[in-house]
Amino acid sequence: MELLFLFILIVIMASALASGFPVAFALPGSAIITIALAAGSGYLFAGNPDAYFHSGGPSEWLTAGVTNLRGVYWEVERDTLIAIPLFIFMGIMLQRSKIAEDLLVTMARLFGPVPGGLGISVVFVGALLAATTGIVGATVVAMGMISLPAMLRNNYSQSLATGTIAASGTLGQIIPPSIVLIILADQLASASDQASTARKALYKEATGELSMPSVFDVASTSAGEMFLGAFVPGIVLVLVYMIFILVYAILRPKSAPAVPYEGARDFGFWVNVSLTLIPPLALIFLVLGSIIAGIATVNQAGAIGAAGAIIMAGYRITEKNRFTYYPALLTFAALGLIVFALSRYNMNVKAILVVGGDMTGIVLGVVAVVLLIIALIWSGIRVLRIENTLHEVMIETAKTTSLVFIILLGAAMLTAAFRAFGGEELVRNFLNSLPGGFWTQFVIVMAVIFVLGFFLDFIEIAVVVVPIVAPILLADPEANITAVWLGVMIGLNIQTSFLTPPFGFALFYLRGVAPAIVKTVQIYKGVISFIALQLVALAIVGYYPQLVNYLPNRMSFLSETSPPPRNPKLQQCLEEYVFEQVQLNGDAINGAIVGAQALDLSVLPGNMASDLKGGFDSARKALELLENISATEEAVQAAAGDYRPVMRVVRNLQKAMRKLDTEIEELRQSARFLNDEADAERRANIEARIAELEAEKAIIAADIPEDWDATHDAFAALTKAEETARVQYRRAADEAMEPAAEFLAIMDANAEFAALEADLRALSDLVDNGARAEAEAAVDELGKTFARIAGARDVSSSLSQARRALRDGKEDRAEAASEYAKALAAYEEQLRWRAAAEQGVRPGVEAYVAEISENLGARQRHRFSRDQALFLAKCNAVHRDLSLSF
Repeated sequence: MELLFLFILIVIMASALASGFPVAFALPGSAIITIALAAGSGYLFAGNPDAYFHSGGPSEWLTAGVTNLRGVYWEVERDTLIAIPLFIFMGIMLQRSKIAEDLLVTMARLFGPVPGGLGISVVFVGALLAATTGIVGATVVAMGMISLPAMLRNNYSQSLATGTIAASGTLGQIIPPSIVLIILADQLASASDQASTARKALYKEATGELSMPSVFDVASTSAGEMFLGAFVPGIVLVLVYMIFILVYAILRPKSAPAVPYEGARDFGFWVNVSLTLIPPLALIFLVLGSIIAGIATVNQAGAIGAAGAIIMAGYRITEKNRFTYYPALLTFAALGLIVFALSRYNMNVKAILVVGGDMTGIVLGVVAVVLLIIALIWSGIRVLRIENTLHEVMIETAKTTSLVFIILLGAAMLTAAFRAFGGEELVRNFLNSLPGGFWTQFVIVMAVIFVLGFFLDFIEIAVVVVPIVAPILLADPEANITAVWLGVMIGLNIQTSFLTPPFGFALFYLRGVAPAIVKTVQIYKGVISFIALQLVALAIVGYYPQLVNYLPNRMSFLSETSPPPRNPKLQQCLEEYVFEQVQLNGDAINGAIVGAQALDLSVLPGNMASDLKGGFDSARKALELLENISATEEAVQAAAGDYRPVMRVVRNLQKAMRKLDTEIEELRQSARFLNDEADAERRANIEARIAELEAEKAIIAADIPEDWDATHDAFAALTKAEETARVQYRRAADEAMEPAAEFLAIMDANAEFAALEADLRALSDLVDNGARAEAEAAVDELGKTFARIAGARDVSSSLSQARRALRDGKEDRAEAASEYAKALAAYEEQLRWRAAAEQGVRPGVEAYVAEISENLGARQRHRFSRDQALFLAKCNAVHRDLSLSF
């Protein structure tokens, strides 16, 4: 019965959408109607409203969707969707400022003389508008009204011209900032949590271990990462379009002829090009640059974009006079002042007030902010007064934002209903049963999304399909894909929904402004090539995941909040980096270790000398263990070729057996309550079914190779040897760096230590003859000062004992004097060996640390060096197969 109501749910939803019923109400309406039908049928025919649900009951599933969406607002860490109204406002405001018109005319003049130049200019402008307005309808309409007549007048092929305009108008769906990417980031954040739970359960079933190492966990994503991940694929898609048009024009010059510019390419021409390009490029730089540089979050970047759109509209839609550009110039002056203050002064107000410092930077910052506010208010008043533009933009922003959020709510309810009738489990079982593993599942999902694009809008696909399939794909340890890569792949795929007939919105927009001479069939014919190009770009990004993963990794590892070098997920790549460095600079590293081992450490205290010597020996040992890692890894890879196919077969058989076990357990639970004579026949049927399932399970178990346990144990021994080699190396590498770093910290404190001699000697008379309370306070304060100095613990400890001997009620002047004498002796001894070590030991240790800190000592750094960060970004951009550990 659950499948029946699942079918009813899909039929109601499809019928409502096909009839043109608003999506925002079709999604929750179909969920509510189906859940009500199931509850009513269960109450009438089974006496229980929960009877026809896969789990739970009607009230639980009706509230689940609302509860899930409410979490978006109430959970502090989930603020992704706040950026949506900001970017919508930015896009609508820029669209009203008629930026598209100037760009199209100017770029046509610039690219026109090139074969296919008008088409290339349309793609270029489409990319710029995608990074600013991102509004498909407005972009397609503007380009259709301005560029299409020009292309047709110059004998461009109708299909090429219309296809170029329609495809370029949809670039806003993948080039950030994009509403699609924000929605996908929110959906994938929840999907990652579900995938993490599923992968942990899979690890427990496969290995028997209760907890899964964090290195195998599924990483979530954010809107910022999605923007960074989609940036390069967006550029790739733009280049693919341009190359296609250029090649098409070369092969068929009559269908895309060059259009010479009749005017002069003089200084005025280039000034006009600059004035047209610089404002949108500056806004793109501020919005995307602030995200890429880690200066602003996506929400903050959205606010920057909205403010920039108001400034641009303030001088673009007003009548030209001598005051036209004043707000924009005031904005540039304010931004320049802020950059100057940040680069020249300390802008931490709290630090300046507490420690003291120059307030000039703070004053300049306040002046700049006031100027910026004045420019915003000035521009806002202009935009409000001219045709009430600001009010209309706010109304359109509120309408569009409300539509998006209502669809999100409806989709959350629809997804809850889909799960209520076992739909998610049905999809999971179907995908897991497909031969070929993850990539078969992935291709099927991409194909389904592509086909749905013929009929559904991008938001509907993002909020309905993604929550169902994303957890399944992300949980697979064999592919071990990242959430950001999956999101960008789905985003690229969804983009085709604007071009695929019969419901491609870009086609409708273009049809509405295209002249009558352009037939609808020509528009459809034109987009076919660009749909194919989008699929080509999808294949390129799928084959090279580095195109998506590298930039987010790079920004993360180079940022102030980069993960620490000891992060478990980074260790394998870090070891590859160290191995590469050793291969390149092995002689220098060995030389530094040999030099360190030759140092005369006799001037140091015994335990310090022993620790340093052990550290130098550990460095030598770490180099040997690094070679051992390489050998054990090669052994695992050599055995993996034969082991992996057997493992896949056995894991699939075991999965089938677990499924039978679940069904058997459910039947046994049902039979447990059938104790009446009237239930005897039903109980017998259940027992017969259990026997059938047990026999089926035995048949499956017989297919498991007899030598599987031995094969598995042998391979597990190899992986265990590799893991042991890695752990031993990490321990040795840490031990190689820690004592040397501690020694240098002690040496760095030499001046501070020596400066306390006078204070320490001044305590002698106070301890012997001074007032008890005064002596106790002075000894306590100096003891705490020594405690803060590296390596002075023995002096601090003796002073602490002296302070205890001076406590009220337990005063013992002789004991205090004795402990003070010990402190003074320890101090004098430290002065001696510190001075000797400064001259004889420190230079050699510094040379040793300088040589190994970039390689063997990498784990002990507070953050990665630039070279390390760039290597790790590249290394972690590749998807690593984890299935051998499951």
